[in-house]
Amino acid sequence: MDLVTTALAGNRRAIARLMTLIENGQEAARNAIAQLYPYTGRAYLIGVTGSPGAGKSTLVSQLARAYRSAERRVGIVAVDPTSPFSGGAILGDRVRMRDLFTDPSVFVRSMASRGNLGGLARATADVVKVLDATGFDPILIETVGTGQAELDIAQLAHTVVVVVAPGMGDDIQAIKAGILEIADVLVVNKSDCTDAERTAAALEMMLELGSGHGARRSALSSDFMRVAADDASQSAAAATDHWHPLLVKTCALVGEGIAELVEAIAHHRQYLETTQELGLRDLTRLVNELERIVRDDLMKALLNGIDQVSLSDLVARVVAREIDPQTAARQLIG
Repeated sequence: MDLVTTALAGNRRAIARLMTLIENGQEAARNAIAQLYPYTGRAYLIGVTGSPGAGKSTLVSQLARAYRSAERRVGIVAVDPTSPFSGGAILGDRVRMRDLFTDPSVFVRSMASRGNLGGLARATADVVKVLDATGFDPILIETVGTGQAELDIAQLAHTVVVVVAPGMGDDIQAIKAGILEIADVLVVNKSDCTDAERTAAALEMMLELGSGHGARRSALSSDFMRVAADDASQSAAAATDHWHPLLVKTCALVGEGIAELVEAIAHHRQYLETTQELGLRDLTRLVNELERIVRDDLMKALLNGIDQVSLSDLVARVVAREIDPQTAARQLIG
């Protein structure tokens, strides 16, 4: 049996090997994804993001346990930052979630960001496809956790959970543009802390003042294939009311509020499934993925076709201020 067939049969070692091929960018990975793709599209994707120290990993562990208690097969993809100097990553989620590794119905994959910005690794979407095709549902995706610009998860997940911890900023922090605007569910974790009520009140104020949240997913997509996406976006906008993010208070360390969080996620899923928003999000996700692949392949083809002597000459001219970088780039493309 080949690797894909073995993975589809539920072999965990084969699943892990497929993920390694994907992360390493090997050509065999593309063929594997092509074989797996018809089996995808069944899992519900839940993104968990937020600043470092907010308790994302502990919350993901508790969510996994809650879904396991309902006899669901749970996939977890946890992304850790890569050092820009050594290229290494701690992959600390393997330590925090070690009690889940012994459960045959839970698959945890830690992966390094490998310098990719936006909170996810370049291979995250394809690793999620492997878990989807092999029967894991839901799939929890934990982002790096580096700040307010982690927006890639909004293009991948069906439901985005943004985790906030008390005492990590003043009231103005709660209403800043950026990561909070991608939330479908807001979680104030560590709710036993003294500032928890104040943080929750600030977020409630932000939610009351916020508007246009329901249109954010289509706004996150680029101009690529805009014509293909426009009809679906307009029909979905006409058919649905905007989603108003829910606020949940948890203390993940002891499991408080986890049942309420699961209920909030289920409520959001029900909203997506009873409107056209779920189809719109899937369309936006696939369009963005197609754009990324086209962009990457075109860049590789361009770089492979450039004469290194000409490139060195252009770089030298840019350094000498004889030509500006934009003009040099146009010459390379031309």
